[in-house]
Amino acid sequence: MAVRTESRVTIAGSVPEVWAYVCDVGRWPEWAPGVLECRVRGGAGLEPGARVDQRAKGMFGSTRERSQGVTAVEAPRSVAFAGPMGSSAASWGMELEPVDGDQTAAKMWIEVERAGVMRAIPGGVLKARIQHVSDREMTAIKAAVESPTPAGPDS
Repeated sequence: MAVRTESRVTIAGSVPEVWAYVCDVGRWPEWAPGVLECRVRGGAGLEPGARVDQRAKGMFGSTRERSQGVTAVEAPRSVAFAGPMGSSAASWGMELEPVDGDQTAAKMWIEVERAGVMRAIPGGVLKARIQHVSDREMTAIKAAVESPTPAGPDS
């Protein structure tokens, strides 16, 4: 059975501003706590079929490589990815809608098809953990976009 979470936040910034930030994969380490480095393979843009390669935090201070495929892009409204989460297949995406002029309603959704050892984790426990992380990520995205001097990769 799949586990699905959704995190929502309203950001004081236009849809194009939020879109630009979310799609700048080099900046993902600013908001995704498990990501140390991120790039689109071959330097391509985010388009269906592209691969997003990451160096991620592992256990006990180690790092590991992982990759996600871009499954859908409807600029500047939605983007979706698919790749492994532990022993399970997962997909996630962002959806953006304009609100009251220069604000954006942002939604991050995550779906995990539990497989392998992840089946041993009770669904409610897994869902709560994923929800906690995605809520933190959305808070970080909001803070970065709303910052008067957004931090860049060289900051």
